[in-house]
Parts: sequence; C-alpha cells; structure tokens
Amino acid sequence: MNISEIKEKVLLALDEIRPFLASDGGDISLESIKDEKIVYVKLHGACAGCSVNQMTLKTGVEMTIKKYVPQIEKVVGV
Repeated sequence: MNISEIKEKVLLALDEIRPFLASDGGDISLESIKDEKIVYVKLHGACAGCSVNQMTLKTGVEMTIKKYVPQIEKVVGV
C-alpha cells in the first residue's frame, strides 16, 4: 500500500470516528503520516482540552485507523 492509499484509508477511518467526536463538540484532522507507520492527528474543539483525549486517541482513533490500515503502528496527537 503506497502513501496515497494509506492517507485515503486513514481519512476514511477519521470519517467513521468524526460523528462520535462531533456529538461531544469536537473534531479531528489528519496532520501527517510518517514512514507509512505513524499517524499524527489533531483534536479540535471540546476534544482538544478534554481530560480523556489520550484515551480517545488510543482506544477509539488508533483502533479504528488500524482496522483500516493494519500496518499503522501508532497514532500520535499533536
């Protein structure tokens, strides 16, 4: 899978997550993908300052992205 395919699948994963974040007043955007293994995302709105945003990144965002792109090793919030 090349970088453009990875990006497309990551964006699909974020589209799946977005409604859940929006229901809490937040959003998420893709910032970058490093070495086709690490995804950098940014939480917006209420999610940016939420006390459980690291849990959201690991249990919600990272799991969903890995479902779409198994080669992704981790997701990092910026």
